[in-house]
Amino acid sequence: MNDITIYHNPECGTSRNVLAMIRNSGAQPRVVEYLKTPPSRDELKDLLARTGLPVRELLRRKGTPYDALGLDDPRWSDDELLDHIGRYPILMNRPIVLTPLGARLCRPSDAVLDILPQPQQGAFTKEDGELVVDAQGRRVRSGG
Repeated sequence: MNDITIYHNPECGTSRNVLAMIRNSGAQPRVVEYLKTPPSRDELKDLLARTGLPVRELLRRKGTPYDALGLDDPRWSDDELLDHIGRYPILMNRPIVLTPLGARLCRPSDAVLDILPQPQQGAFTKEDGELVVDAQGRRVRSGG
């Protein structure tokens, strides 16, 4: 019955907001805390295929060893970049959400609304106080 999966970091405000919006639609997603249980190389390849992202767009720079490893150097192949994510899961950008309607890196957080099978069940305000969904469950802003 868990047809929604979120690759989640509970320390990330964007990830927490996305998880809360999923739950605001009435869904109880499968939550994968990818820092505790990192995806395998095959799972990473599947995530990339489903999202349509190139490997480099899956990489997170801030708060990671990205710069120390010199990952902006074009010499790194996709397979080598996947190896780095495997060794340092913090390099994986988040949150990634999989639903029956698609898969997406949900940055900004309200991008999740485009792939949720069920509408929002009420108002939703992000942790920073920004209203994203009104009391009727309608999006009040568009991306950004």
